[in-house]
Amino acid sequence: MAKKRKRRPQGPRPGRMHAAPRREDATRPERRALKEEVRRAKDQARRRVRRRAAARRVAVPFILLLVALAVFLLLTRAGAPGDVGEAALRAAREAGCGDIQEPAGSAPGGQHAAAGETVTSSQLPPTSGRHYGDRVLPPATHVYDSPVDEIAAVHNLEHGYVVLYYRAEGEGALGKAVVDRLSSFAKGQDKVILAPSASLRPETAVAVTAWNKLWECPQDVTPEQAVTMASGFVEAYRETSNAPEPFGT
Repeated sequence: MAKKRKRRPQGPRPGRMHAAPRREDATRPERRALKEEVRRAKDQARRRVRRRAAARRVAVPFILLLVALAVFLLLTRAGAPGDVGEAALRAAREAGCGDIQEPAGSAPGGQHAAAGETVTSSQLPPTSGRHYGDRVLPPATHVYDSPVDEIAAVHNLEHGYVVLYYRAEGEGALGKAVVDRLSSFAKGQDKVILAPSASLRPETAVAVTAWNKLWECPQDVTPEQAVTMASGFVEAYRETSNAPEPFGT
């Protein structure tokens, strides 16, 4: 008869140990949470970078546009005409001068006469109106000893100049001390001209003019009063938008 095989006993073989059952790592949830937090932080950082880049793309052209506009305004626009200061107004009252006038009301610029046309003015002296586009008093000369072409001077006024006229001789002539002080003043200023005039009204010894602005004073004005008035007038009207072409030469 065949021998029966012996059954091996169930259970672990001698000398061998069963591997311990795998247990869930207690730190795994914390690691997952940490990784998720890091991922969110990276996403937020990337979004911030994209937002900043987009803002720069918009801001840089806008800033450049503002700078260009500011430069354009600085180079092409004149300041608004200001008020003549109180010191100048007080000096005018003390000297018996009149108020600042606008002889032609609203006077447009660019009224240039045609070649060969004769131009006259009813204003004494002229401060606006038709004038020659190719005639202008040279900017390098600030003081004249003889009368100038006052119609040509209108072109200077159109370009933002201030022209001071005075009566040089005869009854009511402006005193030499006043003329000397105004001469020194004009020589130290840009776009200021002093010249004698034969077109002043009988009661006027000195007339301060800008485009369509006229300030007249009698013979009694003192040197200090005359310079104070001229200074305030220049400050208010030289190279301002009162003139049609304030930056012309």
